[in-house]
Amino acid sequence: MDDASSPRAPGPLGRGYLEVTLSVLALVTIVAFESMAVSTAMPTVARELDAVRSYGFAFSVMLTAQLLGIVLAGVWSDRSGPLVGAVTGQALLATGSAVCGFASTLPVFLAGRALTGLGGGLLVVMLYVIAGRFYPESIRPRLFTYVSAAWVLPSLLGAPVSAWLTTHLSWRWVFWGVVPPVLVTMAALAHARRRVDAASLSVAVSGRDHAAHVRAAWAGVGIALAAGAVQVGTHELVLDLSPRTGLALAGLVGVVLVAPLLVPRGTWRMARGLPSVMLSRALLTGAFYAGVTYVPLFLVGQRGLSLQTAGLSLAVGAVGWAAGAWYQGHDTLHLPRYRLVEIGGALLAAGFAVVAVVAGFGLPWWLVPLALVLTGVAMGLGVTTTTVLSLELSPVEEHGEASSSLQLADVLGSVLGIAAATALFAARHVPGRDDALFAAIFLGLAAGAAVVVPAGQRIRT
Repeated sequence: MDDASSPRAPGPLGRGYLEVTLSVLALVTIVAFESMAVSTAMPTVARELDAVRSYGFAFSVMLTAQLLGIVLAGVWSDRSGPLVGAVTGQALLATGSAVCGFASTLPVFLAGRALTGLGGGLLVVMLYVIAGRFYPESIRPRLFTYVSAAWVLPSLLGAPVSAWLTTHLSWRWVFWGVVPPVLVTMAALAHARRRVDAASLSVAVSGRDHAAHVRAAWAGVGIALAAGAVQVGTHELVLDLSPRTGLALAGLVGVVLVAPLLVPRGTWRMARGLPSVMLSRALLTGAFYAGVTYVPLFLVGQRGLSLQTAGLSLAVGAVGWAAGAWYQGHDTLHLPRYRLVEIGGALLAAGFAVVAVVAGFGLPWWLVPLALVLTGVAMGLGVTTTTVLSLELSPVEEHGEASSSLQLADVLGSVLGIAAATALFAARHVPGRDDALFAAIFLGLAAGAAVVVPAGQRIRT
């Protein structure tokens, strides 16, 4: 591979990287469309499947399965490289989407979401390992700028297209529509695999032995089961002592015990360097994805807006995300990267604080998309920067493990954030009278995001 300072490494779209870059961007585009489209369609899905109180469960089940996929992907990429795992992830993603489209009951729908999550967990880690091993360090920030930009068009189109399909045809077409492009990119990635020198994707040999891989795999099963117990125990929660609340507490204890085995030591106590990168990532994604999960439900259920309008409110946040990602990847950037994480946390807290005020004081709904632009910029700065930092602060032979840990922090933060919001919503939900409840949810998420500011300061080594 060319040296990072060599002029023969012009960028992710340079001759030597173009085919792999296009394959990666195509996959990100599909995942972005699926995410935005499903978020827009879910209020209708929940009503048709009689699962409004379990609204957040459809998201968290997918994320829980994604946890398992992420840990297994780290082991798989360490032992066999990332390309076969990436193709397997695509196959599971397509299968899960098809199952959701055919589902007539909530359990079948949740099974499809679990397959989607497992495939997504495999896929996202493999893509980060490809980025770490195939691209020189000097051009990775630009690659992740393109990756973030790949969210913009599907985010802008995914919401209105999903709303149109849901309104005029059926929400099922939102899921079925994901399958064909996934199959196309499977073929493209297989072709890229033949074109890429296998040695360039396998230059690093993991320092973990077989026993370490086995321990990591079992820990992945444990974290998935624990997170699943949290989800089962918190959906349709009633605030009293019951077997369900006991299950939720047991799952939370399991997460506390197992999670430290899968992320760098010191993550949960905000140790300096890479551990604080992981904690920052978990806090950012926990607040953001819990927030955007409930924004459409708030706008549709409390303000009476159409699915199209609610979806477009989410879409404008993607523009902010791309802007933040573009800034962090700019060649003339002078701020140290840990400062970008701090700024991201502050902006994310400010954005959800505005949404909380809108919900609690009955302010105009159009302030919500403006606030989501702030949250998008925050994620573009914070999430993209933590991705770059996780690779910069890890030796190349540990990129598989570091990428797996980063994505585990990503998804575990999302699972716990959505679970907390879901538990509060299920316990206090009163149809049509949830303004104060939504205000409490968004204010709690703002408080969680604010913790990213001191965590970002601890990244500095």
